[in-house]
Amino acid sequence: MLRPPHDRYEKLHVYYLDRRDLPPVDDPDLIGIWVEDDTAILFFHRERGALVDRLCRQCGAGIIYQASLDYRDWEAGVQVTSFATAALCVRPVWEAAGAGPSGPEEIVLDPSVIFGSGFHATTRLCLENLESLMLAPERRIRSVLDLGTGTGLLAIAAARLGAERVLALDNNPLAVEVARKNVTLNNCCDRVLVEQADLLDGGMPGTRGYDLVVANLYKGLLTHLFASAQFWQGQMYLVSGFLPGMEAELLSALPSGSIRMLHRGMREQWRLWLLERKV
Repeated sequence: MLRPPHDRYEKLHVYYLDRRDLPPVDDPDLIGIWVEDDTAILFFHRERGALVDRLCRQCGAGIIYQASLDYRDWEAGVQVTSFATAALCVRPVWEAAGAGPSGPEEIVLDPSVIFGSGFHATTRLCLENLESLMLAPERRIRSVLDLGTGTGLLAIAAARLGAERVLALDNNPLAVEVARKNVTLNNCCDRVLVEQADLLDGGMPGTRGYDLVVANLYKGLLTHLFASAQFWQGQMYLVSGFLPGMEAELLSALPSGSIRMLHRGMREQWRLWLLERKV
């Protein structure tokens, strides 16, 4: 995340270590530590090879891989800047208010190195469809469960658009840290709760009582969730993160006779479904 003396992301210096349990790293250039499986990925604003070498000697870790790249390359070549939907304006924290397009509701976002800046097709698909659902006069969406929240953008958008209770989950500790910061930046702490949970390993909460479940994930995890009766206790579902060639397998994984397809959306090569549980 951004902290003084840094006010934007320009260069990323990335170090992959072969263990996840590291001593605390106190360095002003540290962006964050991404823990995944048995590895820890350290992100810095500036080259920190000597510090990482000392850290490795201290805890017995080894460097698997290291790289330096532009922040734009980490974001798949996209310049992260302000953008607007019909009812929202999303502004990165390093841009001054009023520098980009305006909207009735503004979200200020520190995207860090976490998925969910709003520029990936699936995030934008979910954001635009979430907005349509929240603003539809015939719908009353008061509670939202956001699975794989990333930066927290969709959870914050739900709160901005009227949700009274939002639970946002992610398995990545850095994502949880970033999402919590963004919730605080947007004064949504009274409506949005961010928690760490492993959806593959018993961390799936019951969806009963949620008007909308957002699942912008990957095919393997979606298939896993589709097989769980616990997943299908909500009212409606926004599901994305898959390509056209994956749809047949995912369709066959839906519970027979109990789920209704309300909408199929697409952006670039990515797909989104709006589903409803039959009652």
